[in-house]
Amino acid sequence: MSTINRSSGVLMSISALPSEYGVGVFGREAVDFARRIKEMGFSCWQVLPFTPLDYANSPYGSDSAFAGNELYISPALMVRDGYSTLKEANENKYGGSPYTADYAFAREQREKLLRSAFSRLDVEKKQEIEEFVDKKGLFSHCLYRALKHENGGKHFWEWEKGFKYADALKLADELKEEILYHGFVQYLFYTQWEETKREINEIGIKVIGDMPIYVSRDSADLWANPELFAVDPETYVPDRVAGCPPDYFSEDGQLWGNPLYNWKYHKTTGYAWWIKRIERSFELYDMLRIDHFRAFASYWAIEGKSKTAKNGKWMKGPGMSLFKAVKAALGDVPIIAEDLGAFGDDVVKLLKDSGFPGMRIIQFGFDPNDNATHLPHNYPINCIAYTGTHDNNTLLGWLWEATEEERRFALDYCGFDNGDWGKGGFDAPACRKIIEALWRSSAILAIIPFQDMCGFGSDARMNIPGDDSGKWQFRTTESTCDNIDGEYFKKINNLFRR
Repeated sequence: MSTINRSSGVLMSISALPSEYGVGVFGREAVDFARRIKEMGFSCWQVLPFTPLDYANSPYGSDSAFAGNELYISPALMVRDGYSTLKEANENKYGGSPYTADYAFAREQREKLLRSAFSRLDVEKKQEIEEFVDKKGLFSHCLYRALKHENGGKHFWEWEKGFKYADALKLADELKEEILYHGFVQYLFYTQWEETKREINEIGIKVIGDMPIYVSRDSADLWANPELFAVDPETYVPDRVAGCPPDYFSEDGQLWGNPLYNWKYHKTTGYAWWIKRIERSFELYDMLRIDHFRAFASYWAIEGKSKTAKNGKWMKGPGMSLFKAVKAALGDVPIIAEDLGAFGDDVVKLLKDSGFPGMRIIQFGFDPNDNATHLPHNYPINCIAYTGTHDNNTLLGWLWEATEEERRFALDYCGFDNGDWGKGGFDAPACRKIIEALWRSSAILAIIPFQDMCGFGSDARMNIPGDDSGKWQFRTTESTCDNIDGEYFKKINNLFRR
């Protein structure tokens, strides 16, 4: 990673920030969080994808590769900028638990706020929004959202009108106000984040973004550009769908159900859609983690009617031809390859040829019968090392749920030979030893999830792959942030030259 020196970062979703609005938002709370971690000696903040959420509130199966999540729009900033009244913004304030993201509440209240604000826009502002939508290439997303509204929220293949994009374009004039409304939503998202990120960068924190490799079948991308995907050209039904085979996270594998890409077609375009997508990502972030990077080497294709991910086969991805095109168009952009899960020689070669750093997860290393690549003494310099990701248990949760043999090996490896290994909280002693083992490694960048900074247990876990219940709900408070032992993190960042 030529753009960074040996350093450290924090993994924290915007949704999990302290907030009055049911989920975290852009603005003051985000800037305050960046300031806190900078004071602790961190230099990077990794976020989860900014794309709209799916039915399970996951940002990894979005209905748009280019649009932003409207729930991150700050009502307070809307008041400051004259779009909303204080009374309207106060109706977005959440009276429930500050430790849980309430997406249903946030969706309902934010839409009321945004539609009220839109109803007051003058002609000049609407013209500015039209120009913004055109510049950002968001028209198909806005038209898709307008038609989804018109068709009662149904999947696009169930629409009574506008199922085909060519037909939908003929409806654009009668849907102009609804299209403009969704343009306004994206305008606020992008302008609020641009301001927020500028302030975060001025503090001295770089933002690492996260780009999901796939989009939802019910997405503006497939609807408007079906040729990009491996689907029937008339019905848009995929023969095979995305997922991954059985691995550490799931004995049955993971059946994601996303449409796969028509890589032959992408190649004929010079990978124009991907170049545009990556270019847009670097308008939002300073560095970019690409989720499920291994699928660019080869991907697990599952029979469309299969009930599990076991019934699949490996198919060849675009490999270096894609990243040569990206480099030719954008130069040497700082990409992190999420290379976890099923491994193979093709992935190893793609990582080597691309020069992108891969990832190491210390939890994966604690196999007492193996000299695992995820053990810190095996880390190359060119990798990003984590105590865990959004898919992992917390460190404390892992210690409690590990076998006695795994736990003993982990504690011995990290030099924890006395005390209460099960103690949690801000000074959890066993967790600290594991963190220090990671920080001591050669990895150019070490990242810790916010939950592990706090010594939280498995109840604070962000996500369990393959389980749609209770996902993505973790949220924190300002008092919790106040109680983090900042001096400890400042000490280890300095001690291990991060």
